[in-house]
Amino acid sequence: MDAEAWDTKYSAHDLVYGAPPNQVLVEFATALPRGRALDLASGEGRNALWLATRGWEVTAVDFSAVGLRKGHRIAERAPKSVRDRLTWVHADVTQIAPDPQYDLALVLYLHLPAEQRRTVIRAAVSALKPDGILMILGHHTANITKGVGGPQDPEILYTPDDLAADVGDFVDIRVCEQRVRQLESGNAIDSLLLASRSRLGSGNERG
Repeated sequence: MDAEAWDTKYSAHDLVYGAPPNQVLVEFATALPRGRALDLASGEGRNALWLATRGWEVTAVDFSAVGLRKGHRIAERAPKSVRDRLTWVHADVTQIAPDPQYDLALVLYLHLPAEQRRTVIRAAVSALKPDGILMILGHHTANITKGVGGPQDPEILYTPDDLAADVGDFVDIRVCEQRVRQLESGNAIDSLLLASRSRLGSGNERG
C-alpha cells in the first residue's frame, strides 16, 4: 500500500486505530526512564502523543501527510510542554537514515515485504544509543488462519522467529514471542520483539 492509499484511509475516518496508545507499548514503556523516542510509521500519532505526555521527546515519522496532520491536530489539544516534545516528520521509513540518538525505537504494525521490513528494522537499530530499546510488534503470520483482523497477505506478516532473524546479532533480544489480543470479534495473534543495543555481537536467545 502506498502513501496515497494511506492518505485516503486516514481521510475517510476520524481515528482509524482509535486514540488510546497500544497496550503492549504501555505495558513495557511505562517502566522505562523517559528519553528520546523514534516512532517509525507513526500513523495518526497515538503512540507518539502518549509518550510525549509521559515526558519523552518523540520523533514521529510517516509517509502519510494526512495521518501526520491528524496527529498534529490532536496534539494541539495537549499542553504546550507536550506539543514541544513532538516532532512530526513526513518521510518514507524505508528510506531514512536516522542518527544514533534515540533511547527507544518503535516499529508497530508496519507490514511490508520481508526485504523492506529488514531495511526499516536496520534503520531502527542504527537509530538507537547504546542501551537503547527496540520494540517491534505486528500481526503474526498465523493470524490469517487462526486469528481475526489484520492484513490478509502472508507476504507482509511475520513470526517472532522472522523478527529474530531480521535483527541478527546487532541487538540483545529480551522478548521474542507470540501475543494474543482479545477483540470483540475474536482473538488476534501478534508477534513481539523487544531488544536492546546494549551488547552488540552477543548471542541471542528466543523464548
